[in-house]
Amino acid sequence: MAAFEYIALDASGKQKKGVIEADSPRQVRQQLRDKSLMPTSVELASSRNFENPLKNLFKRPIPTADLAMLTRQLSTLIGAGLPIEEALKATADQTEKKRIQSMVLEIRSKVLEGHSLANALNDFDYAFPALYRATVAAGEHAGHLDTVLNRLADYMENSQVNQQKIKLAAVYPIILCVVAIGIVVLLLTYVVPDIVDVFVKNGQELPTLTQVMINSSNFLLAHGVLLAVLLVMLFIAFKWLVRKEKIKERYHLWLLHLPFFGKMVKGFNTSRFISTLAILNSSGVPLVEAMKIAGRVVSNVVIQERLSIACQQVTEGGSLHQALQQTEIFPPMMLHMIASGESSGELDSMLERTAKTQETDLQNTITTLVSMFEPIMLLVMGGVVVLIVIAIMLPILNMNQMIG
Repeated sequence: MAAFEYIALDASGKQKKGVIEADSPRQVRQQLRDKSLMPTSVELASSRNFENPLKNLFKRPIPTADLAMLTRQLSTLIGAGLPIEEALKATADQTEKKRIQSMVLEIRSKVLEGHSLANALNDFDYAFPALYRATVAAGEHAGHLDTVLNRLADYMENSQVNQQKIKLAAVYPIILCVVAIGIVVLLLTYVVPDIVDVFVKNGQELPTLTQVMINSSNFLLAHGVLLAVLLVMLFIAFKWLVRKEKIKERYHLWLLHLPFFGKMVKGFNTSRFISTLAILNSSGVPLVEAMKIAGRVVSNVVIQERLSIACQQVTEGGSLHQALQQTEIFPPMMLHMIASGESSGELDSMLERTAKTQETDLQNTITTLVSMFEPIMLLVMGGVVVLIVIAIMLPILNMNQMIG
């Protein structure tokens, strides 16, 4: 059976869209007529997605929240004793988003053809990351698919919560920065010229600070749009250059050596690596394979290369903590915990503890950065406004002195 997307008209002439499973388009039309619907279009879900790329934005991935919910539903249904194909059918019926529903039904069609769930997911690698597919394959092999899916859902939900915390923490500083820049531009382009123009018409000599403000105001009025376009073009050029391998590697290496920010980059990447390694290893994925997959999750190419070398050392018989130690990116406490897990034979549980500890440290670092940024931004904004006020007040004070 395959998944078909249909467009049909009901008795009142209202158009309806949906996804339905059938062996052929003819069978789909018959099912629609049985429901008192007049089919106008019936197409394979995969072919429609291919022919209409603007609708699906060239294989969009599933959002983390939707993927976590989908995984949780599958875990619950399979744990209740339902076969995989029935669990997939029930999950598709509960999904409101047509794109996800079509994808799940196509996966079910593959399973009905005799493929394993992991193999069926491989056809949708853009929607299900390597971590997800490798974990499902390990769960099927071990016969504990429901437990593994439940653990995957926990992992993705925690990742979603952490991402939301970071986004919420960054909202206020971003708003503050935008408002500060807007106020300064407004003062320089509208307030300062009108006020200072009074003194210029009276032939009064302006102080140096006031003249600097006037020049800045004139520059923004004359070239403000050009400056904005130039900044946008520089940003686009930077994004294009960073895609080149050599420049990208140098840029990522430079990021690692930045004070304070470099520590945060290391913390973010090591946290993602250890979290991914923990869930893969505890799900039954071999350590070397788990390290390869976890290494692809890391966003910094310099750290990726070092982790690739560490993976090769483990393949050759080296211990995990010694291989990670030579990368010079993991904190000593994390390495000690991993070494303890290896020596005690409890590497799975120790990796999970290490991942939680690293995530907590990363959140604390981000919170500290945000809490430092707010007063610094307020001080900078206040200082600029004070300078503008002083530039306006100086001519007034000079005039009072002349009158006195």
